[in-house]
Amino acid sequence: MRIGLFGDTYFPEINGVATSIKTLEDELIKLGHEVYIITTKADFSKPELEGRVLRLPGIELKFLYGYVLTSPLQISAFNIVRSLDLDIIHAHTEFGIGIFARICSRLLSIPLVSTYHTTYEDYTHYVNFINSNIVDNVAKKIVANLSKLYGDSSMEVISPSYKTKDMLLRYGIRSDIHVVPTGLDLKRFNPKNKNLQKIKDIRDNYNILDDELLVIYLGRIAEEKSIDVVIDGFSHIKKMGIKAKFLIVGTGPGEEDLKKQSNSLGLDDIIIFAGKKSPVEVSDYYLASDVFVSASLTETQGLTFIEALASGLPVFARHDEVLDELVYENESGYYFSSPEEFANKLSLYNSLSEEEKEKIKEKAVDVVKSYDSETFGKKIEDVYKIAISKYKNMYVIDEIRVKEDHVLIIVESPNREEYKLMVTNETYTNEGLRKEQKISEETLEKLKKEENVVKAYQSCISKIATKDRTRKEIYDWITNNFDIDIQSVNMIVEKLESRKYIDDYRYAKSNIELMKLSLKGEQRIIQTLKKKGIPYELITELLEDSDQNEELEHAIKWANKIKVNIKDTSVALKKKKMYQKLMVQGYNHDIINLAMEHISFVEDENNEIENLRKAANKSRKKYEKNNSGYKLRNNVFKNLFNLGYRSEDIYVVLDEMEWDDE
Repeated sequence: MRIGLFGDTYFPEINGVATSIKTLEDELIKLGHEVYIITTKADFSKPELEGRVLRLPGIELKFLYGYVLTSPLQISAFNIVRSLDLDIIHAHTEFGIGIFARICSRLLSIPLVSTYHTTYEDYTHYVNFINSNIVDNVAKKIVANLSKLYGDSSMEVISPSYKTKDMLLRYGIRSDIHVVPTGLDLKRFNPKNKNLQKIKDIRDNYNILDDELLVIYLGRIAEEKSIDVVIDGFSHIKKMGIKAKFLIVGTGPGEEDLKKQSNSLGLDDIIIFAGKKSPVEVSDYYLASDVFVSASLTETQGLTFIEALASGLPVFARHDEVLDELVYENESGYYFSSPEEFANKLSLYNSLSEEEKEKIKEKAVDVVKSYDSETFGKKIEDVYKIAISKYKNMYVIDEIRVKEDHVLIIVESPNREEYKLMVTNETYTNEGLRKEQKISEETLEKLKKEENVVKAYQSCISKIATKDRTRKEIYDWITNNFDIDIQSVNMIVEKLESRKYIDDYRYAKSNIELMKLSLKGEQRIIQTLKKKGIPYELITELLEDSDQNEELEHAIKWANKIKVNIKDTSVALKKKKMYQKLMVQGYNHDIINLAMEHISFVEDENNEIENLRKAANKSRKKYEKNNSGYKLRNNVFKNLFNLGYRSEDIYVVLDEMEWDDE
């Protein structure tokens, strides 16, 4: 394979990412692959290929020592990458060179694999100059969103630890995540292979006596590494009379602050700042030391921990998930949570016999045997093969047609099968879809689901075109008729609202006027609009301006309208039925009572006896088929009484009628 490793940092820089890239390069070459490095340089000269290393111009980030930020827009560098005819692109960063890697992958149709080396959410303090929790939370959210975006743009994602994988899953990354710890050339760090003269030279150079315990930290000097905690611990170690010195190898933006801290604590005689060392010297510095310490909680894997253990050094560290299978309490190292506890644990180790110390050193070497660089190279090679295989079986976008409210995408499968899909304009833009682009089967399925969203949206437009609808009506229509997730439903509804296709305020105001014209009372209006999903507060707000005289006027009109349709009954029953119908129409008791006072029943009262006689004859015909005599008269009486007529009037009318007494 022709492999391109893209990273913002590379040999001879000393940091975990640079070491990982160099180790991977060496192992892939051993496996017979042709490996190219695409990285940065801290100047503005033109990009040039030196051997198999292409360096892009950029600016060194002082607060991230050893890292150079470059622009992802590099036309000449892009042309050089094109000429390399790569089979796979492996990005080792998310920004700068990482973005350039993604551009090359997309435009050159080369499968992309990415390794997530850095927990950027632990670095947000660099942009939070005012120490604001709000700024920090926003920065962490941006990191999560960008990490998801970059992760999903990769065919496969490599995580150096399960801790990092869990974080990426929490971000919502959908690409397959492979846990592949960075390997080491264990032979280089093995205590059995140490150069005794080099060890002596290092200890002599820093005036380390034979009976002094040399504690080493090796790595970038920065706030997130929490070296200040270790220095505080050495103030206790000095008071305890332990013969020990702290050798800090590396440099970075936090160096001056730590020197000031060391001086203020009176520790200049035991805290040594050794500065930056070349990668070839690193193993000698480990082997010249007695123990390794780091208080960092921001490691994605903790490569320096592995290097230290491979060198036979007990590791002193604050507990972190990435160390669970590396540091075993009292076996390969010690955990501490405070400077005082660090001092006590170091004192405990120092008091052990040489035989007990040797057992810890042997355990340290043993726990990292699985981190062999050869195994690392083969595992990464396997990931490349998976990515290339998936890429060959991807779908190709043949054509794109941009419509007014959606985009039609025509996709061809590896078997030449054609798919026509509709996606939203937002998806088209956000996904960066383009003609001849390759997409995975997973992406195709995602676009198919997106098509349901487009169809749902178009259906809503058609439904609204025939009749105004409320937010709830549209929401219910979508959920009952389309198989899409709630997030998409909300997106459609919000889009319709933003375009004023649906507007609950407008709907409520308009329908209140219409219902008033149809003589509906306020309670009926409220009930009707609530069923449509209009908030009660909005309804009452719109009804506040209603004139009570208008409500009474409508009630009177409705009462007169229904009055003429209630025939052949008593005045009392007519009033009762009218009251009930006014209630059903939505008028309250006070309005109904006032309205009834405005209704004239004089004519009805004048016709009461005549209506009673008609009702009596009708009732008699109804019951005389099965009744006679007293029983018939009694049933007629009950019926007339139920119709609301007064007893005395009923007796008068019944006495007027002829009955066959039994």
